[in-house]
Amino acid sequence: METAARRTLTTAQNVALNSPKMTKTLINLCGPTAVGKTTVALYWAEKLGCPILSTDSRQCYRELAVGSAPPSSEELDRVPHYFIADRSIHEPITAGEYEKFALATLEELFKTHDVVVAVGGSGMYIDALLHGLDPLPTDADVKAKLEERATVEGLAALKTELYHLDPEHSTKVDVRNPRRVIRALEVIEITGKKYSEQLNNTPKERPFKIVNWVLNLEREALYERINSRVHVMISAGLEEEARGLKEHQGLVSLQTVGYREWWPYFNDEYDIDRTVALIQQYSRRYAKRQLTYFKRFEGAIWLDPNDINGQEESLRKAGIM
Repeated sequence: METAARRTLTTAQNVALNSPKMTKTLINLCGPTAVGKTTVALYWAEKLGCPILSTDSRQCYRELAVGSAPPSSEELDRVPHYFIADRSIHEPITAGEYEKFALATLEELFKTHDVVVAVGGSGMYIDALLHGLDPLPTDADVKAKLEERATVEGLAALKTELYHLDPEHSTKVDVRNPRRVIRALEVIEITGKKYSEQLNNTPKERPFKIVNWVLNLEREALYERINSRVHVMISAGLEEEARGLKEHQGLVSLQTVGYREWWPYFNDEYDIDRTVALIQQYSRRYAKRQLTYFKRFEGAIWLDPNDINGQEESLRKAGIM
């Protein structure tokens, strides 16, 4: 298994990625949840006549048709999409597997297109696509032991252990995600070294140019959009969707905002108002973590999703328009 390193593209690497010898271009659109990435991606994909590759780690699952906020059927009809609702929650995909899938998909798409738009907000998957992953050891027995401990002792105990063993990584990893915590402890136990010390931070070269945009809004506007979208998803049937998935709540794909907040509600621990408020709160926190992650992308161009002129100017400078 592989895991993402903290990576930035150096100036020299940015120049290499934008070498005139490279005739194919990936326009990567990332940003926090609810910022408007899908709208921007569709606009440029239609304008440039190119397909869209998702970098979202949840929209690939068919069963998460509401809570992962995938493109609508009408939007999917407008432009060919890849990695959207193409598998079941019972067929999980890791970031390392996604890297291989995405690069193979791009290789095929670039045979008939000069430009492909990538869009999503899953930092590790974006890292995998743009920069590649660091190979780290894995051990099924160690992993199984840690998974058993998580069940018996609770995730909180493992989070505390990770904090003591590797304080640096414990502040960066999503500690609400059991798989991320277990994976870090697995590597530490196998190697006897801190997880954070084993990331070489050296991006892999890609055979295409990369234009990397981070879309963002003022915090108040972003939070308003997040709160509003939660209500839209509930009106679209999020509660019913989550109820139908309750028996699978232990799956990694359901350890995500918008689903795990429903389990206490279904057990009569929270009322509906509390549940909705928690989804909104945790969605805002998730957006904050996403923005922190994207700040590590050296050379990324930060843009307002409504700033079409700024986006067009960026593409002109990249030689796309």
